Amino acid sequence: MANEYFLRMGDGERISMTKDQIIADLQEGSADAADLGNIPELSGDELDKLADIIMDSNRLVSVEPGMEIPVTHDIGTLRIDGDQGNSGVGIPSSRLTGCMMHERGFGADTMELGHIDYSFKPVKPVIAQEQQAMEVCQQNMTVPLLYGAMPNLGLYYTPDGPFENPGDLMKAFKINEARESIEHAGDHATRDITWIMQHLQKVGCDGVNFDTIGAAGDGDVYASLYAMKALREEFPNIYIEAGMAGECTLGMHGELEFEGKALAGLWPHEQVPLAEEAGANVFGPVCNTNTSKTSAWNLARAVTFTKAAVSAANIPCHVDMGMGVGGIPMFETPPIDAVTRASKAMVEVAGVDGI
Repeated sequence: MANEYFLRMGDGERISMTKDQIIADLQEGSADAADLGNIPELSGDELDKLADIIMDSNRLVSVEPGMEIPVTHDIGTLRIDGDQGNSGVGIPSSRLTGCMMHERGFGADTMELGHIDYSFKPVKPVIAQEQQAMEVCQQNMTVPLLYGAMPNLGLYYTPDGPFENPGDLMKAFKINEARESIEHAGDHATRDITWIMQHLQKVGCDGVNFDTIGAAGDGDVYASLYAMKALREEFPNIYIEAGMAGECTLGMHGELEFEGKALAGLWPHEQVPLAEEAGANVFGPVCNTNTSKTSAWNLARAVTFTKAAVSAANIPCHVDMGMGVGGIPMFETPPIDAVTRASKAMVEVAGVDGI
């Protein structure tokens, strides 16, 4: 009987597979990414490397000495004081305490401050509070401290925002009206993000993390890129991190452009040049996890997309790794065996500059 190895499904379920089954899934996952993105598949040696990482007998794995990379964070301190459903652990603490815990207790290379809602729009009414929190954190910390939030264009649509929901308009076959609503929301989001960061720069903020760009489709990307451009022009030395929400930009509008380039349907290796042009310092490529596929299939697919993005980039790529992305299972507290294997693969095969 062939040896079997423990690994995961995309939802975190523990399963066992033979070496031949693992290699077959690795090949299929890489081929799927290559077909969708029109990019090269992983080579035989690279697939063998992934297989070795997956079949390692140790519960935890790590990179080879000399291949360590920096780590950036999203959701701010919510992983400390947030609820379990948001990947938090529910420990009552201030945001200052949470930031200092990451720096001094967890050895974080960078950290970020974020509003409890973690979207830009709700920050506007409490900007003075955010300025105060940022200033106090900066006075107590050494590592770079960014301000992180999601563009989250959905908050600009009814019932939460002033513009009619494009989804409702599309269902009524009001396509032009839906597009106009997306355009208005995008312009407002650009202004809001720029205004918020203007105020945070006054109190020593080290930079900004645009988290999950494109979660609401191409309008979300449109707003983010133009906000980056405005911030880069006003603050030449600001540090901008651009993290995506999905491997492919959904064309909710379909005709939005950034500097003449259509935004709908872009894959990671096509997204990164636009982030560079807008002024980003770091790009976070994403590959979404398929919960009905194995971790071997998902990891090979994620590494294939990410490797192509790294090859196309002139700025560092810090791949998005967490629940449901980067070859990691879609689970609130992803199993550490899957997390460490995916992280090692991204460094040693995809060639990422950080996570």
